[in-house]
Amino acid sequence: MSTDRIIELEIKAAYQDDLLQTLNTIVSQQQRHIDRLDATCRLLHERINSLSNASPDAGPADEVPPHY
Repeated sequence: MSTDRIIELEIKAAYQDDLLQTLNTIVSQQQRHIDRLDATCRLLHERINSLSNASPDAGPADEVPPHY
């Protein structure tokens, strides 16, 4: 193998290592964002359930609008 070919392969390997590190960083950031969104969804789900369980008989469907 010629020296130029070895240098070219080393350059390609270096670019691939850099790309791999960049993609790894992006994926870990996305996973943290997904985890935060998942926690928010769970919290909202719990709040909705607690509100619906707090007074199941008194809902907006049972209320008479104020103009009646």
